[in-house]
Parts: sequence; C-alpha cells; structure tokens
Amino acid sequence: MAKQTPKTFRNLSIYQVFVRQHTPTGDFKGLMKDLDRIKSLGMDVIYLLPIHPIGEKDRKGSKGSPYSIVDYYAIDKDYGTLEDFKQLINEAHNRGMKIMIDIVFNHTSRDSVLTKSNPDWFYRKPDGTLANRVGDWSDIADLDFRVPGVSEYLIDVLKYWAQYVDGFRCDVAPLLPLEFWMEARKQLDPIRPDLIWLSESVEYGFIKYLRDIGFDASTDSQIFEAFDIAYDYDIFSFMDGYLHGRNSLERYLYEVWRQETVYPKNYVKLRSFENHDQERLASKTKDSHQFIQMTSMQFFLKGSTMIYAGQEHQIKKRPDLFELDPLPWNDLESIEPLIQKLTTLKKDPLFTDGIFEILDSKDIAIISYRKGHRKLIGIFNLEGKNVAKVDLPNGIYQNLLSDNTYQVKNSMLLLDQEPIIFEVFE
Repeated sequence: MAKQTPKTFRNLSIYQVFVRQHTPTGDFKGLMKDLDRIKSLGMDVIYLLPIHPIGEKDRKGSKGSPYSIVDYYAIDKDYGTLEDFKQLINEAHNRGMKIMIDIVFNHTSRDSVLTKSNPDWFYRKPDGTLANRVGDWSDIADLDFRVPGVSEYLIDVLKYWAQYVDGFRCDVAPLLPLEFWMEARKQLDPIRPDLIWLSESVEYGFIKYLRDIGFDASTDSQIFEAFDIAYDYDIFSFMDGYLHGRNSLERYLYEVWRQETVYPKNYVKLRSFENHDQERLASKTKDSHQFIQMTSMQFFLKGSTMIYAGQEHQIKKRPDLFELDPLPWNDLESIEPLIQKLTTLKKDPLFTDGIFEILDSKDIAIISYRKGHRKLIGIFNLEGKNVAKVDLPNGIYQNLLSDNTYQVKNSMLLLDQEPIIFEVFE
C-alpha cells in the first residue's frame, strides 16, 4: 500500500453520483442544489462518474456511456461548463466535502481526440482497426502503454485536474501497468499530497483470465503499492453469493477477515455493496429489514464506505448507463436518518486503529473493534433470528443507532429487526 496512506481514510464516507441521472436537470447546477442534503447524510467525499464528453462513433444507447471519453481535458456540455464545475467544487468545499472524479485511462471513445492526433497510441486488430485487449466493446478502444508518450500524456491529464479536485477514482486501474500508477504518484504527490487515490480493482477470476491470454493485471496487494483505497472486488462475489444463496454468510465474513492477513497493516478497503456496475443492494436482499441490516454492516466493516446515490432511499433499479434514466427518489423508503447515524459513528477513532474482530458469522454477524478499555460491538441480524449469544456481562445496553435498550442475561440477547451497535467499557 502507499506507505503514506493515513489510516483515517477508514473513517471516510463516500457518495457516488451519476450526474446525468441524479437530478431532473442532470447537470452540475442540479447537483449543487442537492449538496446540503448530501452533507446532512454525513458524507465526506462526492465521487462523480466521468464528466467528459462522450463519443459519437458506435455509441451505445442514445446518450452513450460516460466511460467512452472523447477528450480528457473537456467537460460534457450537458453537465455545464468548467466554471460550473469549479463552482460545484467550491460549494462542496464550503460544506466541508471533497470532490473526486472518475479517471478512465484504459481506453477512450473510438472518435476521441487521441485517435486523431496520436493514432499509434492504440491497440489494433491485424487489419488496422481499433481494438480492445479483452472483449470487443463497440464504443471504446484501448490505449497501448507500451508506446512512448502515452504515460506522459495521461500523467499531465492528472496534473491538470489536480488543480481542481480532491481525489481520483481510477477505472479498472489493475489493467494499466503498475509502473504507470507509481510514476503518477511520484509526480503528483509533491503537487497535491492530499489527493485521495481510489482504485477500482477487478475480481480475481478476471485477473487470471487476462494473464492466461497473455496480458497482465495487478492484484489488490500490488495495487496497494500505489493507491490509498481499493475496491473490495476481491471478495465481492462472496457477499453477492451470500445474498443469492450460493455461499454462506460465514464464508463471506471469513473473506473479510482474511483481508487482515494478506494486505499491508494500513490497508483501506472500500466497502460498497452497489455501484453503477453492480445491481442495487435493495434488489438482492429478501426484504427491507435485511437491506437495513446489510447497509448498517457495510458501514461497520473495516475500511471506507461508499454508497451509490439512491441507496439511502432503498432504490431497487440501477440507473441505465447509456440512456437518460433519472433516479426515482422515494422519501417513503428513506433511511437517511440511519445513514446519518452510521456516518457519524464512522468517525469514531476505533474504526481507524482499533483491533477488528469477527465474533460470530453464522446467521448473525457480530463484529467488534477494541482498543484499551473501549469496545464497539455491532450485531447485525441478517436472517431475522430471535436471539444471539454475546460475550457480554449481564446488564442493560444502549443501542447507538436508536433510543432502544437491550438486556443481556446469561450471555443471551433478545433480538428484533433493528441493527444494534453497543459501546462497552471493559
């Protein structure tokens, strides 16, 4: 992991926004009107999907994918101007929040400015047409980092946007040479040492597939050499598998525990159960009770937490990536008060450097952090059980997420539908 990464990044709450779909106007000005609400949720960082113009050639859908980028230096006119973007950043800063943008350097659109100015920078098929290393996505072409000049150009792009933003979420970062990311950090750290570097990682099966066909891809352990935070795609399939009945909760939480042993001591994983690529959590849980338990556990797991805009309203439909598809906000399903409590609790120093333990992982997830005489215990009743066995003295305990109290007697705790977090002094 980047040795300078502060463990306080484990306290971050990140809010992912697809600007096109977020408000009726689908632009920066519309998002600005929502900043007060986002701040009230307790969010530290707003992460924006790509903000650049979208390619026309072989476009998917009527609006196109924001990951098919024409010009890394430009702003999508549908979102506004550079001045509008700078105003959005200032308004977020005025509320104590940071802005992170999506960086997509694996590929560009097939009509990007680079395909015209530097056509030799791309992978090509034997017949000379633009190509992808994996798959044959019609709207993009992969950059070839073996060609001199590619890395230097893209690092200059990072330097340009570092004038304005507070972090980079780097799309499929493991598919790019690790040496590129190391050099990018080397050059940008002296300019903006406070930038947050978040890597989208890839599932291990995909890494093996890429290596088997002759390409390379970095594991999370490697990517941590350059990045501060990495997605938890190394274990996402086990979380998803639990919700779909392919594996047990115990297996998923074992994989969470295993991360403690395979990554550097100051590792920061991104806990995200849904995003623009993954189906909504609410569409996978059995009911609202399980959704609330899962969301609460998500914030309680070790690492920073990211929710995709709409999770706080239990939205079940993932916004279309290629069409205009505004979020169906639904105040009746809002869990915003719970999110506010979870983000506040996330700032507790125990989440920074407390000893993390999984105490039970059968049908009830019991997780704790301890340091000195303090301990936080989270009890997440994912399967609607009636009772849990807890290693606590007899007594009455206050749930930090509600006004309710619970009695522990002979190590037994009666459960209801709400997630429970106790603070204990030993």
